[in-house]
Amino acid sequence: MQYDNFIGEVQHRAQLDSREAALSISRATLTTLSERVDPGQAENVGSQLPEELGRFLEDVDDVEPFEFDEFVDRVADREEIGENDAADAAFHAQVVLDVVEEAVTEGALEDLKDQLPTDEGYDDLFEIAESESSPA
Repeated sequence: MQYDNFIGEVQHRAQLDSREAALSISRATLTTLSERVDPGQAENVGSQLPEELGRFLEDVDDVEPFEFDEFVDRVADREEIGENDAADAAFHAQVVLDVVEEAVTEGALEDLKDQLPTDEGYDDLFEIAESESSPA
């Protein structure tokens, strides 16, 4: 998927006013994800994204385990929307990962999901993608 298509999809699905806002939520989500998952898995997914976005997954200093609520708080902080808008930050992260799901191989996405605990709410990040692929 090309950069313009990726950002356009994020903007459309999140109903954002600008491409800059779409880039901001993409950067916030991918950077936060890179802090939570194994660098090798992050780099694998990052290498399948447009270079402008993949770098957010590849520039990892330290990986640390943190719960889903902390993930959402970090996304909100990076988006500069504040912790009071955690629902918006969680939705934005879901939208970004829904577009990521379309841009990378299924195996890469599954390997990424396997890095996240299923009992802490992280499965909510992939809720949009899974609801679209589920039989009606």
